[in-house]
Amino acid sequence: MSQSTFNIFLMDIIKLNAIPSTNDYLKELAVTNTLNDFTIVVAEVQTKGKGQMGAVWQVEASTNLTFSVLVGYGLLSIDDIFTVNVSIANAIHKVLLSFGLKDVFVKWPNDIMSCNKKIGGILIENSLKSNGEIQSIIGVGINVNQTNFDGLPQASSILKANGIIVDKQDLMIKIVKVFKDVILNLDSNKKQEWDYYHQNLFKKNSPVTFEIKEGLKFTGMIKDVNQLGQLGVLNEAGELIYFNLKEIKMLY
Repeated sequence: MSQSTFNIFLMDIIKLNAIPSTNDYLKELAVTNTLNDFTIVVAEVQTKGKGQMGAVWQVEASTNLTFSVLVGYGLLSIDDIFTVNVSIANAIHKVLLSFGLKDVFVKWPNDIMSCNKKIGGILIENSLKSNGEIQSIIGVGINVNQTNFDGLPQASSILKANGIIVDKQDLMIKIVKVFKDVILNLDSNKKQEWDYYHQNLFKKNSPVTFEIKEGLKFTGMIKDVNQLGQLGVLNEAGELIYFNLKEIKMLY
């Protein structure tokens, strides 16, 4: 592993050639160092990237974007936890649209979709400090230039889904800049962020087959996501039921 650190657009960026997990590296660094908010760790190769609930985020070496960003030091409260998820998803969505991508949506809880395929994911790990402050390590993985997804029929990339070549560093900096602008004024931006998130929620108001515990399947419609991050699904009986992460799976 080699490391270089530089500052661009008032962001501290630590670049690594290879690392097991950018989230883990940034968490450990924050324990032993006083880091600026929005410090970024980015790796060309991430060998043990993490997804939600212990899943593994697999990427092809050097063709994709994997980075983590630190937010904390009094910027967030306990009530902001899922709004941070909403805000980083929105930032990614907005920047991808600015690059010309089509059919971009956010799939609850943490996937970025384009042309009905997953091209990215988000993992947020929060810690509560002794003074009551929340620190968030936000991991982002985006498939940029990878074209081979053998064995991963629901995965794609910016290049494969849209035929667009994107500079990885430019993509990362623009995402963090949009996200930073929102977080620094979060109180005044919350409603706008939630509205945008719901407008671009994958399969919202469309009939979808869902699977819940013990393989039970039903048809329902996504209506919203609440402030706790639970998915609101309207079932065939007209009941709006909220589900936590891993309690429900969308089949598409």
